[in-house]
Amino acid sequence: MAKTKTQFAELDPVWSRIRTEAEDAVAQEPLLGGLIHSSILHHESIENALAYRTSLKLASGEMSEQLIREICDAAYADDPALSLAARADIAAVHDRDPACHRFLQPLMFFKGFQALQAYRVAHWLWENGRRDMAYFFQMRVSEQFGVDIHPAAKIGKGIMIDHAHSIVIGETAVVGDNVSMLHSVTLGGTGKEEEDRHPKIGDGVLIGAGAKVLGNIHVGHCSRIAAGSVVLHEVPPKTTVAGVPAKVVGEAGCSTPSITMDQLLGTK
Repeated sequence: MAKTKTQFAELDPVWSRIRTEAEDAVAQEPLLGGLIHSSILHHESIENALAYRTSLKLASGEMSEQLIREICDAAYADDPALSLAARADIAAVHDRDPACHRFLQPLMFFKGFQALQAYRVAHWLWENGRRDMAYFFQMRVSEQFGVDIHPAAKIGKGIMIDHAHSIVIGETAVVGDNVSMLHSVTLGGTGKEEEDRHPKIGDGVLIGAGAKVLGNIHVGHCSRIAAGSVVLHEVPPKTTVAGVPAKVVGEAGCSTPSITMDQLLGTK
């Protein structure tokens, strides 16, 4: 099994690229050599590196790094979709964030990516009936990254969360594939109801900084939500909404707004 994993790692283009970039980074900045070796070059697979980085970030006096890493290792071994989503997330960040020049950066330095991978393990815990441990992960992610994602929320792959400060995603929220959101986005409820109460975000949606999407409403695929908007009603697919409360102000401007990241109203 160990040999099989090693061979797979050699055929993993995302992991191979990260390792090459890590070696270049050490050559350029030797003072980071210890950190990069322990985080990247010491590991045989991206799963091991993800588990190590998550455990390093979430460990505290309440729970050791070793215990958290064992949980992450178990999650990645049980569900390969977790690391496949991580690869898609890395590619998404590199493709859409002009400040990201290497695949190495999200794994090492970007809290939006790191918080999202920790959420994915928390969601695995939740789905496997380990609710209290899932809540512990949620708490630590919120404390460490300023990102509060309920472990029951469902989030697709190819997600880019830029800057990621003050992100809130509620318990019954659903986020599709290839979604991009900026800092201070809230996918929240509108009251005390305990049933399905949070937004459902379609594939390819772009959510601008500070936008609030509230209630059990659907945001159609490939739509745009302008920065600072408060969305209280359904958003049709391939449209742009803006304002408080948000209203449709035009088409999305392109077929893939979450990838082009064009946030200027009236552009095409």
